[in-house]
Amino acid sequence: MTSTRTLHLAAELAPGPGDFPSTAASSAASRTVALARLAEAAALDFLTHDDSFARPGLDALAVLARVAPETRSVGLVPTVTTTHTEPFHVQAAVATLDWVSRGRAGWRIAVSPTGAEARLFGRRPAPSTAELWQEAGEVAEVSRRLWDSWEDDAEIRDVATGRFIDRRKLHHVNFQGATFSVKGPSIVPRPPQGNPVTVVDATRPAARDTAAHHADVALIRASSAEEAAALRAELRQGARAHGRDPGQLRVLLSATVDLDAYEGGPGALAELIAGWHGGGAVDGFHLVPAVPERDLERFTADTVTRLRGRGLFRTAYEGATLRDHLGLARPVSQYADQARGTYAAPTRVTTGAGV
Repeated sequence: MTSTRTLHLAAELAPGPGDFPSTAASSAASRTVALARLAEAAALDFLTHDDSFARPGLDALAVLARVAPETRSVGLVPTVTTTHTEPFHVQAAVATLDWVSRGRAGWRIAVSPTGAEARLFGRRPAPSTAELWQEAGEVAEVSRRLWDSWEDDAEIRDVATGRFIDRRKLHHVNFQGATFSVKGPSIVPRPPQGNPVTVVDATRPAARDTAAHHADVALIRASSAEEAAALRAELRQGARAHGRDPGQLRVLLSATVDLDAYEGGPGALAELIAGWHGGGAVDGFHLVPAVPERDLERFTADTVTRLRGRGLFRTAYEGATLRDHLGLARPVSQYADQARGTYAAPTRVTTGAGV
């Protein structure tokens, strides 16, 4: 079976009703770690953790940074909002998660489209959804450049001479977007994966070009295999139009499941997954459990076991990083062959109202 037809499985660590500031952070963390270990025992590719400025709750990046040392293999993908945040800080946080997890990090790009969220920051009115996704694409682009701004061997760590870095192997990114500019380089060494995995929910039409241009994994929703196949083909065609190899884009169906009320239960879900994947509609599934503790346990214990019985899903992890799990190549730094630069402190200039 080729890597492009390998079945990929992921799940959402949906916050429970008590995971809000009134709940002890240690209790919420223990719950999330337990769920992550359950998913890891089933060798799922990755776990997402949703987040939004529109509701209270624990910061997804911080939660998964807490989960990272308690797990060894499963990928960790927090939702990260690119609206009202600083691109330089966003990429540094994601890069740090990749280091903490030893190469298992990704980030699920999200935007904040409401006026209520904009008022929380007071920096600008809420732009149109199309503008927000254009900006999100620019954040993805500058993040990739900043992750590449340190060459892989830029760190010297020579105690005898007191040299920590080779300044010739740090690069200015000099990025100018519609609402921000970044000079760089990053303050975090190049992540273990080179670039952490970028995930985009491409269900909304406004997000599809950003997904086609920048995503390693695109999440879609569809009511039929035919609809899913059409969306996958559209995204792969868009990737090709942006000069990308469409074979390096994974398209997963994101589906909310209630395995207590779902007709046929875990067995029917296994049939659905096998059928849609086998027919080429999707590259895998991203499950959003209605009740995480119940549905994730039933999914991993029953549905995944059935899929393994058909030879469709791995019995153990075959690599160490999230890119390994997804069959994605580790990108080479885009600055590695350019003229050697010199180090300068990172700066960020906001144009107009800015973000």
